[in-house]
Amino acid sequence: MTTKTSPRFTGKRNRLDKPELLAPAGNLEKLKFAVHYGADAVYIGGQKYGLRSNADNFTFAEMKEGVEFAERYGAKVFVATNIYAHNEDIGGLEEYLRELEAAGIAAIIAADPIIIETAQRVAPKLEVHLSTQQSTLNWQAVQFWKDEGLPRVVLGRETSLEEISQIKAHVDIEIEAFIHGAMCSSFSGRCVLSNHFTDRDSNRGGCCQSCRWKYDIYEDDLQMVGPEADKFTMGSKDLCMIEHIPDLIEVGVDSFKIEGRMKSLHYVATVVNAYRQAIDSYMSDPDHYELKQVWLDDIQKAANRPVNTGFFYDTPGPEDHIYGPEDKAAPYDFAGVVISYDEATGLAVVQQRNHFKPGQEVEFFGPNGTFFKQSVGSITDESGNALDAARHPLQHIVLKTEHPVKPMDMMRKRVR
Repeated sequence: MTTKTSPRFTGKRNRLDKPELLAPAGNLEKLKFAVHYGADAVYIGGQKYGLRSNADNFTFAEMKEGVEFAERYGAKVFVATNIYAHNEDIGGLEEYLRELEAAGIAAIIAADPIIIETAQRVAPKLEVHLSTQQSTLNWQAVQFWKDEGLPRVVLGRETSLEEISQIKAHVDIEIEAFIHGAMCSSFSGRCVLSNHFTDRDSNRGGCCQSCRWKYDIYEDDLQMVGPEADKFTMGSKDLCMIEHIPDLIEVGVDSFKIEGRMKSLHYVATVVNAYRQAIDSYMSDPDHYELKQVWLDDIQKAANRPVNTGFFYDTPGPEDHIYGPEDKAAPYDFAGVVISYDEATGLAVVQQRNHFKPGQEVEFFGPNGTFFKQSVGSITDESGNALDAARHPLQHIVLKTEHPVKPMDMMRKRVR
């Protein structure tokens, strides 16, 4: 019989002077942009034990590079190890966790008790944050995990603000909550539709997002309802709490988590940028905080689906699900990223990410609300050859900008 050791964490640690903004990063480039645009921490996936097997995911060498980059900004890197493990998944777990610790990873996000216990035993420098996959919704459950030595719990998406208030009143622990991104139609990802339909295990990283498929609806007599074009899905609208930053802060959420390791570089930078500005604005002067329309507009430029406030204020109803054809995606394309800028000439080198051409209106934006619109003038390649369009992926394009820009600023265009 083993003797249970006392928890490594017995009270609230020193925290940031404002809530942590936690961003997704599906690859090393997204990690760097998330941090550059204002994330206090990023969460990534490794080659094993994560729930996004279709993301690029990180090698240990990439993790080390990501940690070094993040540390220059005072940011941290977390790794999702949040599968529910089968027997065959356990081999190599100890070695994997030790490698994460050696790479400088600050914490893992885990749900399976064997992964949690193993990390505490073999990689004690790794913090263990409880994954939302555990669907933790009440303060007694949060107290249980604190007693097990965990400093942070990622609550289930089904938790309301009132329930978070009760949890914070009873348990001195860090609370992380999703505040933006896709909502799972099951209990925080614990779904087996994908397993049955495609033999891809949702709880081991293989979810095929069956709830987003289009389905025919039949009456009892097997007659199809509605025209062929009006196929239905079971998907929820996306979560968006940009309008409710004061409520999240005042209720005591310690970490604001953005969903989307599979989302685009433009999505990550845009969403992080908007929430960074909102959080900083509120924390600098709560009594005079004002929600800015530009933040809402930017969020919509990166939105993939209609949005709502999830379970924070009320139980979602039929209006919070996508039963018919989805609204079109955001009418903006990520057109390019600034590589360099010459102050003397006003010329910028932009790496092309989507087709653009002279005469089109584009928007440049960067961290901390940097933003301006302009029409694209003449463009050349780096050798000075005139171009009628930027049509080659990742080609370096030279163009004049109406205002100074910096490396890692981004350019987008409206889709007509």
